[in-house]
Amino acid sequence: MRMRDHGLFANAASLLLCGLLAGLVVAAATFPALAMVGLTAKAGADTFEKMPTDFDILPSSQISNVYASDGKTQLASLYDENRRDVKLSDVAVVMQQAMVAAEDKSFYEHRGVDLKGVVRAFVKNQQTGSQQGASTLTMQYVRQVISYSAKTPEQVIEATEQTPARKVREMKYAIALEKQISKAEVLERYLNIAAFGNSAYGIWAASQVYFNKQPSELTLPEAALLASLVKAPTTYNPATESGKPLALERSRNYTLKNMIELGYIDQAQYNEAIAVDPEITGNRPPQGCTEIMRPDLGAGFFCDYLLRWWGEQKAFGDNQYERENRLLSGGYKVTTSLDLNTQAAAFKYAKERPNGAKTPVTDSRAVMLAAVEPGTGRVQALATNRVFSNDQSSNGKNTNKVKRAAGQKGNYPNTTVPLITGDADVPGYQAGSVFKIFTVAAALENGIPLNYTMNAPVQAKTKYIIDPSSSAACPGTHFYCPTNAGASMAGTYTMWGAFGKSVNTYFVPLQEQVGAEKVIDMAKRLGIKFRAKGTVKEPNDYERSENESYAHQWGAFTLGVSSTTPLDMATAWATLAADGTYCAPTPVLEIIDRDGNKVAAGNPQCSPEPVVAPDVARGAIDAARCPVGDHSSTSHCAGGTASAIRGIVGKPVAGKTGTTDDDRTATMTVTTKQLAVSGFIVDPDWPTHAGIGDHPIINNSVAYLLKDAMAGKATVDFTAPSQTIVNGHQKSIPSVKCLSVEDATKKLTRAGFKPYNNNTQVASECPAGAVAGTNPGSKAVKGAAVELLISRGPGNAVPGNGPPGNGNAGNGNTPEATLPSRQR
Repeated sequence: MRMRDHGLFANAASLLLCGLLAGLVVAAATFPALAMVGLTAKAGADTFEKMPTDFDILPSSQISNVYASDGKTQLASLYDENRRDVKLSDVAVVMQQAMVAAEDKSFYEHRGVDLKGVVRAFVKNQQTGSQQGASTLTMQYVRQVISYSAKTPEQVIEATEQTPARKVREMKYAIALEKQISKAEVLERYLNIAAFGNSAYGIWAASQVYFNKQPSELTLPEAALLASLVKAPTTYNPATESGKPLALERSRNYTLKNMIELGYIDQAQYNEAIAVDPEITGNRPPQGCTEIMRPDLGAGFFCDYLLRWWGEQKAFGDNQYERENRLLSGGYKVTTSLDLNTQAAAFKYAKERPNGAKTPVTDSRAVMLAAVEPGTGRVQALATNRVFSNDQSSNGKNTNKVKRAAGQKGNYPNTTVPLITGDADVPGYQAGSVFKIFTVAAALENGIPLNYTMNAPVQAKTKYIIDPSSSAACPGTHFYCPTNAGASMAGTYTMWGAFGKSVNTYFVPLQEQVGAEKVIDMAKRLGIKFRAKGTVKEPNDYERSENESYAHQWGAFTLGVSSTTPLDMATAWATLAADGTYCAPTPVLEIIDRDGNKVAAGNPQCSPEPVVAPDVARGAIDAARCPVGDHSSTSHCAGGTASAIRGIVGKPVAGKTGTTDDDRTATMTVTTKQLAVSGFIVDPDWPTHAGIGDHPIINNSVAYLLKDAMAGKATVDFTAPSQTIVNGHQKSIPSVKCLSVEDATKKLTRAGFKPYNNNTQVASECPAGAVAGTNPGSKAVKGAAVELLISRGPGNAVPGNGPPGNGNAGNGNTPEATLPSRQR
């Protein structure tokens, strides 16, 4: 563009602005003496008159505060902008006066626009080429509101660009606004929206950040200093060495002098004020989960879970961005479900045991604990022996060789990875035989009772197809043939006995009989999420869980080879403890919005009907009392893998241990009627790292956490299952006395039973080698295993063959101090 053209363009813009200003005069009828005449003025007036007067006034960003379940103990502040709106009556009068003196001396004289100031600024800008704005407090507020209400980046630019069009638009809106609200309301809104620098937005935040006090407590020197900041918050930042002298100079030579001119203070007050050097004592409030206010509780991971949970709630927006923005700007009071006593115990036992042994934050092994309330899904605790921090400068080496070679540090002691709750990138960890509970529940749902007997051999032969080179395949075949932790565990078991001792060769065939797809479906209904995805040679966890044909062949599922998290496992057991009512895990007790209204999204989100019949859930819990040394009036336990738990907790309990191959992980899940706790010990950097699982650590951590959490709470027992769940529909076992083994086998098979022969010999009137009888002897559920007892002729019975349920795996309970290191 040629210079002459540019000059003509500038002159035309100036002429247009004059016309618009004239239009403002005519439209406002405020200063008739200044009204201009002519076609251009009339055109400007017409244009101005036709401009809209309505604009969106969306709420300004407010700080959201997060509290523990007591509603008093603050855990975190979450915000994009550190702001909390206050009423004008809660702001010191000197602060109100100082802001008027610093930003708009004629505030109480104009009607939204200081026309004299606009004309004066226009003339000076034409003469000097400067950019004086002449914006009133009302116009500044309008600009801020339009900017905050912008929904696109283009709208933000339009709201803040330095153009005559924007200025005139602000004038129109300011005039319209002052017709609707009072000067006091304008001042209140401005004080709440103005930026004061140093992450302080609004007068409440400014008072806290710079002086650590309420706005009502501000003194004259402090008020004048704060009012002087809004012109250039970064330049005048009094918290910096270079900014404070500039802020004091503007405060003393401009704001305070204007206060004298306006009659707000006298000379003596001025002299007294300028003699004071306000001390900057406050700090911005901690922001986010990495600056948790109660690091002694280790609550950073809980805070992070709250953010992730919020991002999934459709009630707060159409997408994750909108939902997170709502939390960081909505001014909510979030009372979480974090129970101070339970969280303190969880953090304590994630790091140490009652005997003084420790698993410090510098240990690559992570002890992870989650506690969930049955019937509500409220998460009362999430803890691990880690520090929730992004600073990994002092972290140890990654134990995974591939990751270490790539330069990745380990996630200890500092990490923000959701170790306890999982996400798309953290699918979880193998949980081991605690997954057998899903087989129990699925079997009960499909009519197989707790008293169902089955012969558990040293090695079970199934029809599940696996890689023939696998050590779990029967020699020379591609069929899955699992074994137990020890050969002595073989024997005849009921569901109680097999679950108590964690007998693999009972549960894999039981799963095959029920259908692995039904067991997987049960796990999903109770609360297990299958996150593991990716391109692998075989179907991953997610694919297996979603594809019935894949699921049907997942023979090892009951042994806990799927990845899960402590939170998922605690939720699943909480569902069983709540008689089958599933409640989605939630970190929230109550949410109150900025207007004091309760938000429905904070209520428990439970299934309208039980996801599994209450009687089935009660039966599963009844079986689960055996592993942890407890029992009911209906249960027939025969030992347990962690039988000391009942004595430690001192309340009715149900639970199960879990161990994976090569001790990669060790897990322990225990529930009372009021609280379910799940604990894992694993190397999260290398979940398949052998030798990590340690049951004395995780068993004690879970047991003592639950003990402390239940202290002082009422003892509530589980409801016993019905006789249908206990014994099923029994049918008579036909007599096979004195028949040959072959004929007895055929007769029992035709009757719907599963006869087997372990060559158990008893004294009998029948010829030696013939069948003397069966075990059980009179009735059993259809499809149950029935042992053939072989006659050795008249005489005494061979000792050492106990009743069904005891198997041949020993008897009595095993105290925790002598737990075997291997449990499936």
